[in-house]
Amino acid sequence: CLQGAGMATQGWLIPKGTDCPPKDSCALQGQLNPPGPCGHGSALLGWHIPPVFIKRKKFDDELVESSLAKSSSRAKGGVEPGRCSGSEPSSSEKKKVSKSVSTPVAPSPVPAPSLAKRMKKSKQPLQVTKDLGRWKPADDLLLINAVLQTNDLTSVHLGVKFSCRFNLREIQERWYALLYDPIISKLACQAMRQLHPEAIAAIQSKVLFSKAEEQLLNKVGSMSQPTLDTFQELLHKHPDVFYPSRTAKALQLHWQLMKQYYLLDDQTVQPLPKGDQVLNFSDAEDMLDDSKLKDVRDDVLEHELTVADRRQKREIRQLEQELHKWQVLVDSITGMNSPDFDSQTLAVLRGRMVRYLMRSREITLGRATKDNQIDVDLALEGPAWKISRKQGVIKLKNNGDFFIANEGRRPIYIDGRPVLGGNKWKLNNNSVVEIASLRFVFLINQDLITLIKTEAAKMAQQ
Repeated sequence: CLQGAGMATQGWLIPKGTDCPPKDSCALQGQLNPPGPCGHGSALLGWHIPPVFIKRKKFDDELVESSLAKSSSRAKGGVEPGRCSGSEPSSSEKKKVSKSVSTPVAPSPVPAPSLAKRMKKSKQPLQVTKDLGRWKPADDLLLINAVLQTNDLTSVHLGVKFSCRFNLREIQERWYALLYDPIISKLACQAMRQLHPEAIAAIQSKVLFSKAEEQLLNKVGSMSQPTLDTFQELLHKHPDVFYPSRTAKALQLHWQLMKQYYLLDDQTVQPLPKGDQVLNFSDAEDMLDDSKLKDVRDDVLEHELTVADRRQKREIRQLEQELHKWQVLVDSITGMNSPDFDSQTLAVLRGRMVRYLMRSREITLGRATKDNQIDVDLALEGPAWKISRKQGVIKLKNNGDFFIANEGRRPIYIDGRPVLGGNKWKLNNNSVVEIASLRFVFLINQDLITLIKTEAAKMAQQ
């Protein structure tokens, strides 16, 4: 810059015989002083700058005002600050220059972040709990399979029977939530993974037929008498077209349904007769004028029916409110008192003589011996010589469902349904568990299970 003389610039002392100040001072020096002969600002050629600055923290409003002042001074000068000749700017210089040159944006009123977060947190659990209550895991699995088969939500709404009567808009919202809402999608996937294999097989048997599948079934003539072997051969020829869970019996039933409604290729729908000749009862029913069949409205009768309906609903509501009182009276007569659940009891396995409290997520059932200690000793209830030493395991899932797994030789009967060894079955409230000649009633602490479900939903959101 200036040879043979020292120069004080921005607190940097340029000794005699040096070419230019350090690189980091170039960008900052050019912002405050006009450029010198080699592109550097100089205190000798521009304004006087004190060599010492007192550094202090700047608040947000001061930073905005200072950037405004710098941009206005640059607009007046019209000359950009220079760099050291023969050297490329470093990354730190680029960051400094970009921060200083960036055009300031007028501050806009931004809502408090804590209030926005509080509103978001209060809205999300409501939506999640609403979806968890209406849509069951079986409904989600059936919806996904049906959409993959048909690619049409309207067809899914018309052809699939869910556990609740959902309208088209609710089905669309649920499908979009499964696709784009990470919280609902994660909870739904966890619930579907815990479905029993038999329940999954039953759901897959209800999946709608796709257009490609129906086109293959159309090739079977209506005048022929196809057997199960015909449809089995059709399955072997086109395994990539038919859904994996399709069977020859399912194809035969669907083909018969298509034949009944004249949907096969070689069938023609007969037009309605023009005269008085009627082909069948349904055609005659279509020709009737419904307006002529309507009875004359009787206002007195309608009023009496409305009053009677209101009276019956009031009686039903009163009976529902008195139900727990009658339950106490019945239990006092039969000697079977309702269990008093505490804050640690998840469920109770109640027998004729003994009550077993389930206070952990997993307990073992069987017959205790000297070498084998288990959680629930069924020998305390009655004769247990037919019961295995480890007959079964009762386990609580994260979604609040109880399952019993049979690990013994003899079957376990749940509500009269046999559960063989190596299989498991879901336990509901008041389910009857029969092992050998012993019978138990499985009672669930609904309040504690509801609390566990709520905590699991909160953990899934995080």
